[in-house]
Amino acid sequence: MKIHVIDRAGRAHELEADAGEALVNPLSFANLVEATCGGACSCATCQVYVDPGWLERLPPAVGDESQLLPELLNTQPNSRLACQVLMSPALDGIRLTVAPEQ
Repeated sequence: MKIHVIDRAGRAHELEADAGEALVNPLSFANLVEATCGGACSCATCQVYVDPGWLERLPPAVGDESQLLPELLNTQPNSRLACQVLMSPALDGIRLTVAPEQ
């Protein structure tokens, strides 16, 4: 499945991911996010802005993610932590932008 990403410098990337894989994996592999905590939802270095047309396809942020997002700088209504978003066929082609560093 494809992921379309705009990095912090404004460059476009097209990444691949498998169903069930967390978005953070291909983003981290491509060195677009740090993922300092390894996907444990504790560092927020994988914050992304999901394009509005895709946001409605995601389940809402819950648990640790919903508690952490409001505490971050640069949070927007379409902010998500890539470690908490699992790829599915409904997300094939998702478009997102990597948030500025905290």
